[in-house]
Amino acid sequence: MSEPIKNRYDFVFFFDVKDGNPNGDPDQINLPRTDAEDQHGLVTDVCIKRKVRNYVMLEKELNSPNDIFIRQEQILNKIIDGAKGETIEQRQNSLCEMYYDIRTFGAVLSTGDKGAGTVRGPVQFTFARSEDRIYQAEHSITRCAVTTEEEAKKQEKREFASTFGRKATVPYALYRMHGFISAVDARKTKFSEDDLELLWKSLINAFENDRAAARGEMNPRKLVIFKHDSHLGCELAGRLFERVSVKKNAELPRGITDYEINVDKTNLPTGIEVKAWPEDKIY
Repeated sequence: MSEPIKNRYDFVFFFDVKDGNPNGDPDQINLPRTDAEDQHGLVTDVCIKRKVRNYVMLEKELNSPNDIFIRQEQILNKIIDGAKGETIEQRQNSLCEMYYDIRTFGAVLSTGDKGAGTVRGPVQFTFARSEDRIYQAEHSITRCAVTTEEEAKKQEKREFASTFGRKATVPYALYRMHGFISAVDARKTKFSEDDLELLWKSLINAFENDRAAARGEMNPRKLVIFKHDSHLGCELAGRLFERVSVKKNAELPRGITDYEINVDKTNLPTGIEVKAWPEDKIY
C-alpha cells in the first residue's frame, strides 16, 4: 500500500437521472426522495457510498487490501471478533488494512464480543440535491403471469385481471453532491493515494454496473476536485464550492444540455489546485 494522502480535498459531484428513481424513500412507499419543504430531489450519502462499494467489489473482487466490510450477507461481528491485535488501536489497524470501505468511510466496530471501537473515515459525502424541483411521476404496471393455481383458474374464467403494481420515476433531474477528504483522518486509517484514485474511479463508474429498470438512466456529468497543498487546507470548503455554479438554459430541463456547469478558476486562493472531469484526467 502507498503512503497516506498528505493533502486535503474538497469536491463537487454532479449526476443525473432520466425516467428513473435514483433513491426510493421507504417512508413514502418508495417514491423518489424529496425535501418536504421545497420538493427538490434528494439522494442520501449512504446510497452513493453503496455504489462506490459495489464498484470496488467488482474491480478488486473482494481481495485484501480492498475487501468490502459493509456488504450483503456479511456477518460483521465475526469479522470484528477475528481482527488481529490485543488493543483497540491494533484491531482497528488490522481491519483498516483489509477493508477499503473502512479506510475510506470509517465504520462502527464496537459490536461483537471484543469490539474495536469506532473508526472515523477521511471521506465524507453530503446528501445529493437536485438543481430544481422534481416531479414524482407514478405509473401503473401490469403482469400477465399469475403466482398461484387458484389465480390461474380465475384468469381462465376471466374472474382475475392482470396483477397491478406501481412504479415511481423522476422524468429528469440533475443532482449535486459535495464531498470532503481529510488528510488528518487519512493518517489514522492509512487512506492512500491509491485509495484516492480508486475513489475517483468509483464515482465516475458508480452507475455503469448498477443498472436497473427502476433507476432508469443515471450518468455522472461532472466531478470538480479542489486540492489543497497542505493537510489542513488553504481555504474554506464552502467558498470553494461557491466557485461551481449551474446555469439553467430551459424553463423545464429535460437533459444535461439544458444546464451549463461552470467552474470559476480565476484568482484561486494560494495553494489551491482545481481539476474538473471530464475535461481533466483524474485517474
